[in-house]
Amino acid sequence: MLALWSVSFVLLCVWSQSYAQYEHLGYPPGYLDSSHDLYTAPELPADTPRIQLRLAGEKRKHNEGRVEVFYEGEWGTVCDDDFTIHAAQVVCRELGYFEAVSWFPSSKYGKGEGRIWFDNVHCTGKERSLAQCESNGIGVSDCKHTEDVGVVCSDKRIPGFKFVNTLTNNINSLNIQVEDVRIRPILSSYRKRVPVTEGYVEVKDGGKWKQICDDDWTQMNSRVICGMFGFPGDKRYNTRVYKMFARRRKPTYWDYSINCTGNEAHLSSCKLGHTLTIKANSTCELGTPVVVSCVPGRAFAPTPMSGYRKAFRQEQPLVRLRGGAVIGEGRVEVLKNGEWGTICDDNWNLVAATVVCRELGLGSAKEAISGGQLGQGMGPVHMNEVQCSGFEKSVTECPFNMDKDSEGCSHEEDAGVRCNVPAMGFQQRLRLSGGHNPFEGRVEVLIERNSSLVWGTVCGEGWGTMEAMVVCRQLGLGFASSAFQETWYWPGSVNADAVVMSGVRCAGTEMSLSHCLHHGEYLSCPKGGGRFAAGVSCSETAPDLVLNPQVVEQTTYLEDRPMIMLQCAYEENCLGSTSGATPANSYRRLLRFSSQIHNNGQSDFRPKASRETWVWHDCHRHYHSMEVFTHYDLLSNNGTKVAEGHKASFCLEDSECDEGIEKRYECANFGEQGITVGCWDTYRHDIDCQWVDITDVKPGDYTFQIVINPNYEVAESDYTNNIVKCRCRYDGHRIWMYNCHIGGSLGAETEDTFPGLINNQVTHR
Repeated sequence: MLALWSVSFVLLCVWSQSYAQYEHLGYPPGYLDSSHDLYTAPELPADTPRIQLRLAGEKRKHNEGRVEVFYEGEWGTVCDDDFTIHAAQVVCRELGYFEAVSWFPSSKYGKGEGRIWFDNVHCTGKERSLAQCESNGIGVSDCKHTEDVGVVCSDKRIPGFKFVNTLTNNINSLNIQVEDVRIRPILSSYRKRVPVTEGYVEVKDGGKWKQICDDDWTQMNSRVICGMFGFPGDKRYNTRVYKMFARRRKPTYWDYSINCTGNEAHLSSCKLGHTLTIKANSTCELGTPVVVSCVPGRAFAPTPMSGYRKAFRQEQPLVRLRGGAVIGEGRVEVLKNGEWGTICDDNWNLVAATVVCRELGLGSAKEAISGGQLGQGMGPVHMNEVQCSGFEKSVTECPFNMDKDSEGCSHEEDAGVRCNVPAMGFQQRLRLSGGHNPFEGRVEVLIERNSSLVWGTVCGEGWGTMEAMVVCRQLGLGFASSAFQETWYWPGSVNADAVVMSGVRCAGTEMSLSHCLHHGEYLSCPKGGGRFAAGVSCSETAPDLVLNPQVVEQTTYLEDRPMIMLQCAYEENCLGSTSGATPANSYRRLLRFSSQIHNNGQSDFRPKASRETWVWHDCHRHYHSMEVFTHYDLLSNNGTKVAEGHKASFCLEDSECDEGIEKRYECANFGEQGITVGCWDTYRHDIDCQWVDITDVKPGDYTFQIVINPNYEVAESDYTNNIVKCRCRYDGHRIWMYNCHIGGSLGAETEDTFPGLINNQVTHR
């Protein structure tokens, strides 16, 4: 009996992973069970005008947009006068969404065309149709299209929703309105694959899953379906085997065909095709159920696919994402003239965002993000007013305003994307337990032991920020805010106390904790699990420190300073290794410079240690909130370190801020330390330890490198921009600093001129 239970449990988990691909679309748990028919089609009084609704407009997701009404053969809009969330609720429910989230006046989604059918709408929220709400009367309005109203509906659909068409013609102007959509694997070779890439396309309508007749199906439709589920493209499949399967099992067809242009990010943005004439035996007259076979991106491919690499992988990528909490999300950066820069959000929309996503081997875009919401970049703004057709292989091929690449644009307008990615079922193998809220707790993982799946803990020894980052990303909880090596205050699940994973070391970019280096079958955790199990706390936002390279370049100089004036610096190990043998009346040669450290992230940068644990340094008469805040290194042309320095964060504060932002942190009088978003902390060249001791360095050409937050003590949204590199020439008397740039800000070919350094990467521990 126990063995049977174990096998059943394993099958249940595999089944859950196979269908995990639908969770990210916002559908309610249990949607696979078609027995729950919670929706009943509205029965309207005979005198209620028969209308159809749709969402339209610019810069929108599939579940938001300008409200448009079809009446008497013409599409029109709704005026925002007296419109409320109750009216938005009626609109969203009529379209099959579970509820309204918000609404927007003043044509947020662009101005519509045609008549304004409703004005001064008053709804209670319980009406079954917008036509039942009180108004001036249908077609009676004194509004202009600058007052067109828009709504944002929940991703979640109404269980059992059934589309009811009241139009006798113009049906092809309606958007698809179904409860759900899925790719159902049919062949045994695909049923166990994660992610699911091939199978029937099925829509859920009226609480029942139905196939789609392939009579009018096009490759553009397949492109949209694959994009929804996180795949950049589709390919041909074996039609013969599916025809055999369809003959054996009688399909149940949906009543309509589908008409997509290929640019839609979601099926609900496609138009309805014509109504199908279904024969009594429920089969297509000339076809079979629609099948799609999607091509996964390289990171999600179950096996190496050379054809995919040719189509989608570039040896030198032209686009990358930065600052996002999860894979497929981030600020868009493009490579131009050997330098990485950003895209201005003027005219930025889902079509352009989808080009970016597909270029990166992901699906269509869920959201086109504007206003630097995912953190501000550095360097140039390369593109502005981007206009893509949707079928470009790279966003760099899209037309844009050549005359004003960055004119009038600042990094406050940096564009970003959120892409559809394949659901791999990773979330089902990890959980946080015992925390006071869903964003914190002891880390518990699901591991196969003796042919069964068991929950257990992760050894806390060596657990750090990078490992916590992977956990938070895997659970979709954003960034790590803290990593804990003891979790006695989070009891967790009693039956999961045993350690099942130890020696975990992550680079921070892995999609799953299981992808990190860790001990195999033979665990090593001297302190055991329980109170010494690993834990995390996650946050939806994180800071992002970036050093200004121009300030370093402009403030560099040499100083010969007598040893007698360097006693405090000597005590804090800020001098070279030979300084201990230096007489008090001799000099040390110091390479001095200023550091201007900006916080371009989405939350304030705070030291890891609380104020009560800061260390007092009597010599300099100040507290250190972080013992090592920056590393300063002088490297030879082969990457060998010839001189080094470091800086403790004795004072993290807001030296200056962007216009409109107030300073929050000041070190005076044992004040709170940190760097506010939009502010910067300046370590002037004339303060102690703001140098590298080059007394023993021979004349020559070198690379100067600065690394902020080198031990990853504080979580950031992007560690790749924590390095600044400069060319440096020293003739024994003078020094020249030039070509200073942020690590990873240049293309690979340009970065190759700095031998011995790894482009865009901080070596982990």
